[in-house]
Amino acid sequence: MQFPHSWLRDFVDPPLSAELLAHALTMAGLEIEALRAVAPPTSKVVVGQIREVTKHPDADRLNVCQVDVGTGELLQIVCGAPNVAVGCKVPCALVGAELPAANADGAPFRIKHSKLRGVESQGMLCSARELKISDDAVGLLILPADTPVGQDIRQALNLDEMVFDIKLTPNRADCLSILGIAREVSAITGAPLSRPAFAPIQASLAEVLPVKVSAADLCGRFSGRVMRHVNARAQTPKWMIERLERSGQRSISALIDISNYVMLELGQPTHIFDLDKLQGPIDVRWAQPGESLKLLNGNTVELDETVGVIADQQAVQSLAGVMGGDHAAVSLDTCSLYLEAAFWWPDSIRGRARRYNFTTEAAHRFERGVDYATTVAHLEYMTRLIVDICGGEAGPIDDQMIALPKREPVTLHAAQASRIIGVAISPNEVADIFTRLDLPFEHKGDQFTVRPPSYRFDLEIEADLVEEVARIYGFENIPVRLPVALNIMREASETQRSVHPIRHQLAALGYAETINFSFVDEAWEQDFAGNASPVRVLNPIASQLSVMRSTLLGSLVNVLSYNLKRKAGHIRLFEIGRVFSLDPAVPAGDLTVAGLTQPQCVGALAYGPVWPEQWGAASRLVDFFDLKGDLVALFAPATLRFTPAEHPALHPGRSARIELAGKQVGWIGELHPRWLQKYDLPHAPVLFEVDINALRERTLPTVVEISKFPPVRRDIAVLVSDKIKAQELLDEMQKARADEACKHVQQITVFDEFRPKAEPGVQSSQQRSLAFRITLQDTAGTLQDATIDLAIKTLVDRLVRVYDARLRG
Repeated sequence: MQFPHSWLRDFVDPPLSAELLAHALTMAGLEIEALRAVAPPTSKVVVGQIREVTKHPDADRLNVCQVDVGTGELLQIVCGAPNVAVGCKVPCALVGAELPAANADGAPFRIKHSKLRGVESQGMLCSARELKISDDAVGLLILPADTPVGQDIRQALNLDEMVFDIKLTPNRADCLSILGIAREVSAITGAPLSRPAFAPIQASLAEVLPVKVSAADLCGRFSGRVMRHVNARAQTPKWMIERLERSGQRSISALIDISNYVMLELGQPTHIFDLDKLQGPIDVRWAQPGESLKLLNGNTVELDETVGVIADQQAVQSLAGVMGGDHAAVSLDTCSLYLEAAFWWPDSIRGRARRYNFTTEAAHRFERGVDYATTVAHLEYMTRLIVDICGGEAGPIDDQMIALPKREPVTLHAAQASRIIGVAISPNEVADIFTRLDLPFEHKGDQFTVRPPSYRFDLEIEADLVEEVARIYGFENIPVRLPVALNIMREASETQRSVHPIRHQLAALGYAETINFSFVDEAWEQDFAGNASPVRVLNPIASQLSVMRSTLLGSLVNVLSYNLKRKAGHIRLFEIGRVFSLDPAVPAGDLTVAGLTQPQCVGALAYGPVWPEQWGAASRLVDFFDLKGDLVALFAPATLRFTPAEHPALHPGRSARIELAGKQVGWIGELHPRWLQKYDLPHAPVLFEVDINALRERTLPTVVEISKFPPVRRDIAVLVSDKIKAQELLDEMQKARADEACKHVQQITVFDEFRPKAEPGVQSSQQRSLAFRITLQDTAGTLQDATIDLAIKTLVDRLVRVYDARLRG
């Protein structure tokens, strides 16, 4: 919102310059974004009067003017403006004058002696746009007839007046007017507040337009008045046009200008109907499906039952609190009016204008809250301005109070205010602040009970009053104090690593981090998690983002699809984020909701060739074991166990459950073939998802003596049933290491699998051979053959006993 400095001074005139006043308002929470003069700097631009106009001999659109600038000599100036005429007074830039640049980054424009089509020109006659007063470039800026010739244009038009551009937070709707800002200035500076004084118009007509308010949840108060014999062609006074233009409003006609002026000055949007175009009584109601309205901006909008309207007996005539309709709009031929000022409930106006892709000054105010106690007073003020400028007769005001807001008292304790603000503020100081803010209050000792006035919709809880006390006390008066706290060095846990090293390790393995929304498409939950009951979002921002994800896999596949459409081939992705699921056993806590779990997980995806295309190695697609190797490196030195299992998102024969210390921590595998087709993927990506807490846990390193003696390696191959997994044999041999005979066994690995040919008459062999390499080493000396043989025999005997294994060879 912008407004000229002089308009504010009419209401309150503190002994402060414009710059100091802007600083005081900013410190009180009303930020002044810009403080600028009405027009950029100019020099040697004066008021000139055109004495003679002749046609240019060589140009049809140019005129040669003789201009009096008060020096006693006439200047010859060539001008192409269409409205140049003898006797009019206009801004005249003399030779050597500097005008504002055409754009903000350019240098000032300097006027020089010149010739236009062979005729000498000793200056330039200016439009409002050339002086940067407005964007009007149709013709010369015509000045009032009583403007002194030769006077500096900045003095004649008061172009050095400062214009405030104020940025308000949404809760301060009471300051969307000159009166509201003046109230704040009065409270901040202590200067007296002067409200506009006017004599109410005595009703000379008995006519009243019947009004029915059918929706109390739309309109809480409706005030209206009939006026007759109004001259809509009357000229808007120069002072009003000037104030409107310097507040960013274009002058349209006297009636519209008066309505806009009252809104800017007092904060009450009003509307003027052409009474002769209204058909009978009017009804304030919610719109009905199928109704439409052509607005003043030329748009025709379709209405429904969530939009408030003002309608007559024939059709809808206005979009309540937003914009009037085109049919009943006033024109220069209007002579009968119906003036309307109402209180519209903010919830009934909020978002309605944006629904139709526009906004208005009225909607901007009503959706934040407008003073409901002054509709009659503002209507009286508007009537007075219309009568003074356009004449006419007025009927009585019809004021209907249907359902006004109930302002509940708010309690403040001075001690609580002092604690929050951080400065000791006495009850007497609090009382003085509330008095300056014109807030009605009662207090007993330390406790204040404030009843918010009708224009302060932002005062609802104690914290709001604390803010008021802090604002008027002065944020700049609160001393800067460093926080007093114990500086204790917290011990870093050696058994838990931060998330950041995990990110760096994944990046070092070639994965790029991606960050996605926690709310996803419901179909993803069914496809990638088999989750038929996801956590739903009550107010989703889009229909395809309606549930909270319980797995990261869907987000990773979506990012993969996005990159494939952009011709990426070698793709490695990871994400660290929370997933959400319902668990009735989870109690409510400080950061959790009862029944809701939200653990943090790490998910990764690999797709495409293992290495970028090169000459040194044959190209092959990434597979299960490539990603498994990265996962093992991520968990090292912890040992993972991979158990074949099925997951809704993964290939049933190429997926595994990840276990750590006997506990499931995640999944790994190729994407299921059915999702390749659904999500249009040429090849199957390999994915894993693990609980980040398992990944963060790590064991403390222990000191182990490095043996000076060489290790010994022995290979054994055993025949077992093909139903027995290799991991089961490894687990059994790991258990055998607890035996005294196997204490020197350091490592056991599988290095080969062999399936014997089937015997004649048998379809396939039911046995397979698994080869294991066993590494033994001692730190005390070289191992003897007897010790090695005993260790190997102990391992083989255990496999024979438990799994009926048979040593090959």
